[in-house]
Amino acid sequence: MIRSKEARRRAVYVAQILGVTGAYYLSGRLGLTRQVVVDGAVVTPLWPPTGISLAALLYFGARIWPGIALGALFTVSAIGDAFTLSRMGIVLGNTLAPLAAYALLRKVGFRSELVRLRDGICLVFLGAFAGMLISATAGSVTLLLDDKVPPGRFWLVWASWWAGDAMGVLVVTPVLLVLRRVRRPRLDERWAEACVLAVAVVLAGMISTRSSLSMVYLVFPVIIWAALRFQLPGSAPCALVVSVLAITAGTDSLGPFAGHTLMEIMINLTVLNACVALTALLLGAIVAEHQNIRRETEHAVVELEALVEQLAPLPGPPSGRHDDGPPHAPR
Repeated sequence: MIRSKEARRRAVYVAQILGVTGAYYLSGRLGLTRQVVVDGAVVTPLWPPTGISLAALLYFGARIWPGIALGALFTVSAIGDAFTLSRMGIVLGNTLAPLAAYALLRKVGFRSELVRLRDGICLVFLGAFAGMLISATAGSVTLLLDDKVPPGRFWLVWASWWAGDAMGVLVVTPVLLVLRRVRRPRLDERWAEACVLAVAVVLAGMISTRSSLSMVYLVFPVIIWAALRFQLPGSAPCALVVSVLAITAGTDSLGPFAGHTLMEIMINLTVLNACVALTALLLGAIVAEHQNIRRETEHAVVELEALVEQLAPLPGPPSGRHDDGPPHAPR
């Protein structure tokens, strides 16, 4: 019986590693469909594997790191034929970066439910901005040492790399974290609102990223609507849809991205995706936190009312003397 349980645990562990490896590789291949080459370095405006890696670590713990390493190895190997020093450095950086982000989040007591504002802030600044410094630095330095990037363009490659990895955490990780809490919704009037919201985010995203009038601001009312009404389960998928539409338009030089250089497009995509992701993540966390505070306050009021009823004195006969008959006259 003990051996059976141990074998089952090992089988589950192997399945989890293979699942993370497959998800990393498939999302990496998907991200590479919109790759751009900056001075010989292949980068993407959004690198989904970083978001998948961090979400996997938050789900399963640090023991899942072999799946991340294998996924990075297969993905990097698929880019070129020869496995050079720079590719080994990329694999190492892409493995250490989500592990460092996970360690930082654990250090500050991060909760994967993302129902507190501090959790959203920690995911932004520790999980995305700080953690992904490792992958960008490791990849750029090894490319520099391998003579794939000229020294004068090092910081350009580094910034592009860091932006793509950070956007992967900001856009993909929240979507995967809210999937853990998804339940089959009840058929009520919110279904109709959710359907209208889905149509609105696609239309707003298409118009804002493909119109030559530069109306990128159209997406923010929809993101705010999703966050206020559906919290993070609504705003995170909307942010992902907008980011994908923006990246598609940017790499195709459509709408507001037409006529710009590659670096200008990368900067515009990074700023837009960052603003959309921050709005969705932080506003959704604020609304969820306020709702939790309200529920806790209502629960405390109910408990206080019950306590007052228990401590209140029971009703009894009125106090005072009652004399029978008329009063006697004094003698």
